[in-house]
Amino acid sequence: MIILGSTGSIGVNALDVAERLGERYRIVGLSAYGNSERLLEQIRRYSPEVVAVWEESVANAIRSRGLVVHGKRLVVLSGLQGLIELASWPSANFVLSAVVGAVGLRPLLAALRAGKTVALANKEALIMAGQLVVAEAKRWRATLLPVDSEHSAIFQCLQGSPQKSVKRLILTASGGPFYRYKKPLSRVSVAQALAHPTWRMGRKITIDSATLMNKGLETLEAGILFNMPIDRVDIVIHPQSIVHSLVEFHDGAMIAQLSWPDMCLPIQYAMTYPDRVGGRLASLDLAKAKTLEFYEPDFRRFPCLRLAREAARLGGTYPAVLNAADEVAVYAFLEQQISFTSIAHVVEKTLARYKGESRLSLDTVLEADRWGREVAKEFIR
Repeated sequence: MIILGSTGSIGVNALDVAERLGERYRIVGLSAYGNSERLLEQIRRYSPEVVAVWEESVANAIRSRGLVVHGKRLVVLSGLQGLIELASWPSANFVLSAVVGAVGLRPLLAALRAGKTVALANKEALIMAGQLVVAEAKRWRATLLPVDSEHSAIFQCLQGSPQKSVKRLILTASGGPFYRYKKPLSRVSVAQALAHPTWRMGRKITIDSATLMNKGLETLEAGILFNMPIDRVDIVIHPQSIVHSLVEFHDGAMIAQLSWPDMCLPIQYAMTYPDRVGGRLASLDLAKAKTLEFYEPDFRRFPCLRLAREAARLGGTYPAVLNAADEVAVYAFLEQQISFTSIAHVVEKTLARYKGESRLSLDTVLEADRWGREVAKEFIR
């Protein structure tokens, strides 16, 4: 098993799951962006044969330790090329992609072209180039499994049901920290936006959850993963985060997946699919859960939802521009360069200036990503 992004929340949970599964998984490779101390702890604990880090200086520092694993010197890769090489490492057949942002696209394609089973937690890569990703998976007979809790829930609900029987997909959203917030959103602080009520995630995805852009991106992702038009993918606000998503069938039946909010469940389902084995998650006690609430999303107060759906309908490279502008705007907010509500303004202005490209290729997607970042930075300046 290879974990791209092993020091983030998904990667740490995946290592915990792998450890609990015992001999079913051997950790072959790990990667980290900047948390070298945690990576070194993971190297000592899990004894991978190869690791990748972003900075060459960090790679050299690790190499200088002369670490030996199973009688061989630890292989240390660096940069984007290192991630790509790690993703296609020959002695592993399972790759968990948990890196954040557009940087995950080329490693994902490399893993698929190597015929790996890929558990995908990097939604940005799929949003940028969904058709390319799905086509590469089919071409190389690779398996693509969802790890996001909502998409894993839909995947589980669809088992045994033909696609023609599906009427619509329904993604649930917690609403983040501000769905019931009465004060002006323009004044919220970074600390307030990072205080998610039910999930513990990385900083970028937590801000996306607060703006509800994360749910907009997941709408695009669901359409790609399950070959469903965007107007048949709906969103409902569910503050308790117990119902992780639903599928409605043409006969009127709905199937939902319920559990306590814990990312170890969707991670483990991808790692053991199609089997189900015991894990750390406690049984859901509905009597203790008590109330399950559902509300319509507020597209006016949370415009990122609308922008994501518009990008999906426009298609082509518009989703890549949406994702690029959002990444730039979110990090600008985290650095306190713009207000919380300016995130949506930057994304909307960037999309409005874009002329679009219907021809999808890796080059056109990467160019759209580059263009979206540059224009978003202009608006921020």
